[in-house]
Amino acid sequence: MPSAALERHPASPCAALRGIEASVARNRDGSLHVAYRLEGDLERVRIQPPRAPRVADKLWQHTCCELFIAEPAGPGYHEFNFSPSGEWAAYRFTRYREGMPFIGPEPKIRVERTPGRLALHAQVDLHQKGRLRIGLSAVIEEASGALSYWALRHAPGKPDFHHADTFALMLDEAR
Repeated sequence: MPSAALERHPASPCAALRGIEASVARNRDGSLHVAYRLEGDLERVRIQPPRAPRVADKLWQHTCCELFIAEPAGPGYHEFNFSPSGEWAAYRFTRYREGMPFIGPEPKIRVERTPGRLALHAQVDLHQKGRLRIGLSAVIEEASGALSYWALRHAPGKPDFHHADTFALMLDEAR
């Protein structure tokens, strides 16, 4: 599962992290395994404490990792938010930012933390066939409350993970 560096949006500084790596792979059963690795001074990052896995809203207001999934053609897509706390959210959009909460299969989230590093792994199963366009991103909340926005690719203007330009990775079916 090759990884790629997420880029910090130029309008959102972050003094706490050196970088974020992310990767996604498709399993033979069609599920997706996504991994994020945050590196830096994690004592300066607000990380929600572990909780029992559950659906939660507005996770993007704090430190969380995000996965966007779309088919190559068409305006619809899914969004998943994964908090290091174990909480998660899932949304289905029919077109740009038009959608609703989506309660599908519960993702499996696992977090590993060592000095200077936090790794978050999540497995999602949408039973989607064919090629997929993927967006990988993260929101980081520093101890000061400042938010920074990280993605494989940023669209022009303010941070916007929903913009089609941020779905920068094409993922084939597992063989």
